[in-house]
Amino acid sequence: MNRRRGNMRRGALALFVFFTALFLVLTGRFLYIQIRGVVNGEPLAALASKQHTKSEVIEAKRGSIIDRNGEVLAEDTATYTLAAVVSDRLSKTDKNPMYVTNKEKTAEVLSKYIAMSKADILKQLNKKKVYQVEFGKAGKNLSVETKKKIEKEDLPGLIFTRQAERFYPNGTFATQLIGFAQQTEGQSGESSLVGKMGIEKSYNSALTGENGKLKYSTDRMGYILPNADKNVEKAKDGSQIELTLDKKIQTFLEDTMTTVNAKYKPKNMMAVVMNPKTGEILAMSQRPSFNPTTKAGLNEQSAGVWQDLPVEYAYEPGSVMKIFSLASAIDTGVYNPNAYFKSGIYKVGDIPIHDHNGGVGWGTIPYREGVERSSNVAFATLLSKMGTDTFEKYLTKFGFGKKTGIQLPNEATGKILYHYPVEKVTTVFGQGTTVSMMQMLQGASAIASDGKMKLPYVVSSVKDPNTNQTTKTQMKVTGNPISEATAKQTREELEQVVSGEHGTGKLYAIPGYSVAGKTGTSQIADPTSGKYMTGKNNYIFSFMGMAPANNPEIVMYVTMQQPQLSDTETGGEAVSEVFNPVMKNSLQYLNIKPAAEKKLSKITMKDYTGKSVAEAKKAVEQDQLTPIVIGNGKKIVQQLPKVGETILEGQKVILMTDGDMTVPDMQNWSREDALKVSEITGIPFSFSGSGYVTKQSAAAGTILNNDTELKLELATPDSIEAFTQNNDDSDKEKVKQDTNIQENQGVGDLLTGQ
Repeated sequence: MNRRRGNMRRGALALFVFFTALFLVLTGRFLYIQIRGVVNGEPLAALASKQHTKSEVIEAKRGSIIDRNGEVLAEDTATYTLAAVVSDRLSKTDKNPMYVTNKEKTAEVLSKYIAMSKADILKQLNKKKVYQVEFGKAGKNLSVETKKKIEKEDLPGLIFTRQAERFYPNGTFATQLIGFAQQTEGQSGESSLVGKMGIEKSYNSALTGENGKLKYSTDRMGYILPNADKNVEKAKDGSQIELTLDKKIQTFLEDTMTTVNAKYKPKNMMAVVMNPKTGEILAMSQRPSFNPTTKAGLNEQSAGVWQDLPVEYAYEPGSVMKIFSLASAIDTGVYNPNAYFKSGIYKVGDIPIHDHNGGVGWGTIPYREGVERSSNVAFATLLSKMGTDTFEKYLTKFGFGKKTGIQLPNEATGKILYHYPVEKVTTVFGQGTTVSMMQMLQGASAIASDGKMKLPYVVSSVKDPNTNQTTKTQMKVTGNPISEATAKQTREELEQVVSGEHGTGKLYAIPGYSVAGKTGTSQIADPTSGKYMTGKNNYIFSFMGMAPANNPEIVMYVTMQQPQLSDTETGGEAVSEVFNPVMKNSLQYLNIKPAAEKKLSKITMKDYTGKSVAEAKKAVEQDQLTPIVIGNGKKIVQQLPKVGETILEGQKVILMTDGDMTVPDMQNWSREDALKVSEITGIPFSFSGSGYVTKQSAAAGTILNNDTELKLELATPDSIEAFTQNNDDSDKEKVKQDTNIQENQGVGDLLTGQ
């Protein structure tokens, strides 16, 4: 018994000692902390501050993108995500609860503002064992206006989280050039706007700002304490990018492209308007395209919608390349516009290169006429005169085969296909060799601005809002490939392509303005077979023009790949529906006055009958008219128009002789002029097509009589340049076999012109 009591006393003593020691340790620790103010090496005040100090990110504003006149093309806007606190654990007893107190009412009100039914909202609000809930897609991307309307309902427990979004106020508007930015989660888990295309991508670092931070003290509920100290690190907003684009001209272009795209539904279409004196891009557009705000059209399976085609796409330019071939020939001194060459067929070894009228040609004609008619043979013979090595040097000087360095991502290089003799010849008229639209425009600037080649550029300046420092882009001369005199003569020759009697660019004439330019119709390689496609629609139709021709203020280049044409429509007509209105509107908008139009004199027809052929021709020419002699006689016996009729200077006068009636050369005549011959001879003609005469069933000089059946084929001017549809495919294959060219690098349809 005594032993048990002793054990109990010892146990009680041990417990007393243990708790006494524990009390002394805790008291000592408390006194140590109170006196020293440090816990585990960290000041106690700092720990307390951490517990009651909150911080918020001050989001930097992404820089705006504006046009040359300050019009906003891209800017930041805010959207909101809605959430609801459904747990009462933090504010159950508060007078101002921070949770949803009436779920039925909240669901009913929210259903008026978000795309979600009352039942589904209520289902979210009734979730158990969660602190807060969200409302899926219906609760995201809410506008400022929607947020304000919901806040006015004064519903407790609703939380709005702000997200920065990018807004493009003009919709589909230079979309691939400007690009777009969207919220992207980084490695740290934070989300921010990141450029995905165009300027938004290539200037992402300049546009992206640096977030700031706000620190402040709160009570246990998170409310800011009265007179609480605040520490602010200001955000640094992103830079403002000013583009060279002009919103007015871009609008002209976009509206026209939309209309033409709906009408012809091409596989793709590109158009650029440039100031050749500076290299500034005033407008750039393409189809397919999309709306960068709504992303409508971005997910379509249209080839090229994710590409900035004028920058990233390499293609065979066709006869537009003859602009640079002509300039090279003029600069080397081998081009004489009045010298003659034999059109029709030119042979590279035993490989024939045909003019576009099936190799028939137009006989022996001056080189100027060859340029007007877009004769492949004319350019092949000019190449033989200047030498293939010399021409290759000019191609390099004009910037082909290398990037221009424009301020946009993923620029195409193109490739000068110049290994075999036939490739060197086809390059002179734009087949085989590939280019980008930027390269073509850069080269064209030398033609338009007296030999000085300018780098195309789209960014005019970058302004840092934090320092107000502006960095301006300086015009850059990238070369001097030709002389001033050469550039001037090249423009004069190209003006004849549009205004000349035999010009293939008549469709692109703009009343009141002189236009210098060149048409193109290039073949497209079939990626599956490696051969060139056939069929009326399977070409890239194009036109590059500059105006006014004597001192160009604008260069515009339009290409259209595989438009869906009706039997009566042509690719040139489709391209002109983009070029003509945009060029005209742009010239007028820039206050470039039309040239004073020369008024054609009205002439009253005289009587030329009874004169000799020579006398009559001379008299007609002196009257500023064009004599056309019918027959092999020596004296004029009839004329059309008749004596006393009034016609305009330059028109044709048909003179009938007293000999056998003969067929005149009616190439490029209008239907009306051809009918004059039918009327004066009494021989009925049959016509097919519309436009100008391209073929006649009887050769010039053939005797006409009542048994003659004269058939005339007509076509619009661009069709004169287009490829014939009945080419000998075996000859195409022979070209490839003889030159050992890879099928996917075909040299072009050597049998036809462009």
